[in-house]
Amino acid sequence: MGKRIVQRRRRQAPLPIRDGLNPSRARLPDDAAPVTALEFVTELVTTQTHRATCDDTASIRARFDAGEVVDPQGRRLSPDRVLAPGQDIWFYRTPAPETPVPGDCRIIHHDEHLLVVDKPHFLATMPRGCHITETAVVKLRRETGNPDLTPAHRLDRLTAGILVLTCDPTVRGAYQQLFSSRKVRKTYQATAAHLPELSAAVSCGPVTWEHRMQKTRGRLQSYLEEGEPNARTIVSAVTPVSDTEQIALESIHGALPRQARYTLHPATGRTHQLRLHMLIAGAPILGDPLYPDILPEDTEDFRIPMHLTATILEFTDPISGAQRCFVSERA
Repeated sequence: MGKRIVQRRRRQAPLPIRDGLNPSRARLPDDAAPVTALEFVTELVTTQTHRATCDDTASIRARFDAGEVVDPQGRRLSPDRVLAPGQDIWFYRTPAPETPVPGDCRIIHHDEHLLVVDKPHFLATMPRGCHITETAVVKLRRETGNPDLTPAHRLDRLTAGILVLTCDPTVRGAYQQLFSSRKVRKTYQATAAHLPELSAAVSCGPVTWEHRMQKTRGRLQSYLEEGEPNARTIVSAVTPVSDTEQIALESIHGALPRQARYTLHPATGRTHQLRLHMLIAGAPILGDPLYPDILPEDTEDFRIPMHLTATILEFTDPISGAQRCFVSERA
């Protein structure tokens, strides 16, 4: 039959956010034959890649009985309602069980406009793929009771550190624009093999890395290509770890060359920019499962993180004009 499910913002959805989760929209393809609403929802649920075992025929029927399958105007659909090609429906999907991610999103600031947290490694920002309930936005909506919480930016699942969410839909655009227009000063800390030559160069002043990076849909790694640079990272410090820190790292990763802490400032926001820049420099980030080599997904171990943390976010608040500075405690 074919299908497409997309998420939309709450102001566009005829069903409310429930238990921290947005409703899903599905469209019957334009070239599909007419089907009943029950047939369409059944096909969507039963072909879901990550499916809850309890999501059976009775569960699907219960959605209709509860009025939880609706058209774009919010009108409930009966199971035998025939859908025309190109027609949209909205419904709730049942998330499959997920392995709990260790650690928590430590709240470091909360006011009427913003919720700022210190995110742990391995926790996705938004629901996607097999990561639905084990995501920062769903966990925090449930914890705070605020279904309007929405990230102002994205932080990679394997990266820990500062994540900013908006609490009120009326200010959401202002903060998201702040991030998309690159008016936020970001500082990251990465751990990788010590590069003495880079360390010496940085001691004389910041070093800038510039390359042209691309990320293709369906390809896990970003890559370099010829042309005008579109990825720019500033390295402001390279500090060898202490003997005690080296021992602690080796207790997790095994024998290692001398490691160092790299203080990085991304001036642009290309996908995997810092990870690829560190690889190009000759010091892939410790624990990175994609660079230089792609490790099997089933080998992921919560005890072995990728050592990259968003340590500081600074910006001028677009609503109050105040200077904001949020600092992670995980570095």
